[in-house]
Amino acid sequence: MQKQKNMKHGAAGLFFLFGLLFFVLICRFLYIQVTGTAGGEVLASKIDKKYEREQVIEAKRGSILDTKGEVIAEDTSSYILRAVLSEKETEHVKDPEMTAAKLAKYIDMDEQDIYERLTKKGAYQVEFGKAGKDLTQVVKQKIEKLELPGITFGRTNKRFYPNGIFASHLIGYVEKDEETGEMAGKFGIEKYLNKELQETDGKLTYDSDKWGILLPDTKEKVVAPDNGNDVMLTIDKKIQTFLEDSLSKVQEKYDPEQIIAIVSNPKTGEIVAMGQRPTFHPTTKEGLTDTWRNLAIEESFEPGSTMKTFTLAAAVEEGVFNPNESFTAGTYKTGAGSIGDHSGIERGKSMTFLEGVQRSSNVAFATLAMDKIGADTFREYLTKFGFDNKTGIDLPNEITGKIQYKYKLEKVTTSFGQGSTVTPIQQIQAASSIANDGKMMQPYVIKSISDQDTGKVLKTTKPKVSGEPISAETAKQVRDYLETVISAKKGTGKKYAIEGYEVAGKTGTAQIAGPTGRYLEGKNNYVFSFLGMAPKDDPQLVIYVAVKKPNLGATYVGADPLSEIFNPVMQNSLQYLNIKPSDVKKQTANKIEDYTNQSESSSVKELEQLGYEVSTIGSGRKVLDQSPKAGSTLLQGEKIILRTEGDMKVPDMKGWSLRDVMKLAKVAKLDLQTSGTGYVSKQNIKVGKKVKEGDSFNVELSQPEGAADNLSSNENKGSD
Repeated sequence: MQKQKNMKHGAAGLFFLFGLLFFVLICRFLYIQVTGTAGGEVLASKIDKKYEREQVIEAKRGSILDTKGEVIAEDTSSYILRAVLSEKETEHVKDPEMTAAKLAKYIDMDEQDIYERLTKKGAYQVEFGKAGKDLTQVVKQKIEKLELPGITFGRTNKRFYPNGIFASHLIGYVEKDEETGEMAGKFGIEKYLNKELQETDGKLTYDSDKWGILLPDTKEKVVAPDNGNDVMLTIDKKIQTFLEDSLSKVQEKYDPEQIIAIVSNPKTGEIVAMGQRPTFHPTTKEGLTDTWRNLAIEESFEPGSTMKTFTLAAAVEEGVFNPNESFTAGTYKTGAGSIGDHSGIERGKSMTFLEGVQRSSNVAFATLAMDKIGADTFREYLTKFGFDNKTGIDLPNEITGKIQYKYKLEKVTTSFGQGSTVTPIQQIQAASSIANDGKMMQPYVIKSISDQDTGKVLKTTKPKVSGEPISAETAKQVRDYLETVISAKKGTGKKYAIEGYEVAGKTGTAQIAGPTGRYLEGKNNYVFSFLGMAPKDDPQLVIYVAVKKPNLGATYVGADPLSEIFNPVMQNSLQYLNIKPSDVKKQTANKIEDYTNQSESSSVKELEQLGYEVSTIGSGRKVLDQSPKAGSTLLQGEKIILRTEGDMKVPDMKGWSLRDVMKLAKVAKLDLQTSGTGYVSKQNIKVGKKVKEGDSFNVELSQPEGAADNLSSNENKGSD
């Protein structure tokens, strides 16, 4: 009885316990049913997440194009090779030995290494490292035709640079950012315009069953991918190729420490080619170092005699450059010592300033800057030519040089390109004022940015005048003088002559400061450079080339590697641009004969037949004096003044250059006073009026009509 009683109590207890548990479950069920939550989470969203699938829709990074739309950098599809090893999958590698033998024909991996991966124990799936990545569509299709069980592919976008090292320092490269995991530009245009080029992937979300199959009566949710914008550069692929080819040949032949080259359109400021050595491959990163930089805009150095281009321009603009005036070459005293000419110029030699330009005399340019222009005024011209500031080119990390101008010695050496430093791109900008009739154009490389999908142009760069340091007349005269650097018998630029085209330019040989502060010695330890433009009368291109520490050996000179870059690039580019060669026979670099005591009529006839413009002052038949003097070097089309016997009558000088007025004043021995710049617009002595030696003669110079309007219109458009 007692046992039966205990059983009844036990049964009652169990009934109560199970009843209590059932009550708790019922309450929990009712709570979940009413609130829709469990454990603080909304069950509906939990279920949605469990059965919601998401697929990435890949976007494409914007392409980089040349000025004619040719691709320089773009995103292309690439593939990753994978092998499924798990026997739980229907499609898995069944014959590793045969599979390895066949794959070895299409990927850069040994057959044995492939076999070891295909037989890796416990692995569900394997990849093939670098050899199995970035496969092209063609390779993928060839492997697929083998129908190898278990071999699959993954797809991804790859940045493709079809031209290899082509302008790589300018274009840059792309790689995955370790912090964000996104592909981002790390150098050059790829970095500078990363936000514009950057893509944003889209996604596709949908509800599915546990096997990932789309459930009926459900809608797909699509977030469209946002492709990056396309960037068009001013770089011309054809001209850049000319440049790259020449750089590679010179690099191989002379093995210099550095080469820098820039080709620009001086009319607009567009950089049409830019190259350097050493360089790197943007895909493989071969040649890339932690200290990599774009030397054209991130390197400043003492330029050497190419700087004399701007000293000459300042002297001409100030009206103090007389090409036929003489000076004594060899040494110029600075107060704290003296500077000398290079070894090719005899000490104590008397030569004209034009010959000083042609032979690149340091003394000539020191005299022009300090004694003719004046140190303070010359310093102002350095600012006008943009050497105090960055150019503002649309590339990252531009630096500026430093003008050392405190002491007399620094002022003197700056005039011929030593002591002070500038960047190559600063020289290109300054040279545009000489090539572009006085208007200095800001350099730029980004032509436009447009929507990749619609083609709509979002932003366009317009040419910008960054200054007008000299007049159009000065620019023309400077080009004439610089042409004789190439054509004159003793000119330092003879190697830069191009058949069919007149080239104006200036050579440079700059010393390099060593670790002790003293300049390095030795034949190779210089920065050799050339700054040239062509055609001389209307330059379409300006090229700057600098070669640092080339291995010249015993037979070569600094001009050799430079001309092997400049000449083919300039000539091929002008022909490519359909700039016709000149058919006019050169009259430059001729020496004028002595016409004194000869007949005025026969002298005039002979000079005009030679292509020169002649003006006579005097009423007699016999020539008493002439300007330029006998033996002077003449420029093509230069005006020659003959003084004859008899009364001197003032000619109509309207439209004459200051240089030609100075010639007449010299042979007539008049006291000349001038005001303004440009061409003669007024003269105080009427045409045909008699004058005598010592009379005061005043002329007013001004720019040709319409010059100011043209500038406004353009702005609106945008030591050897």
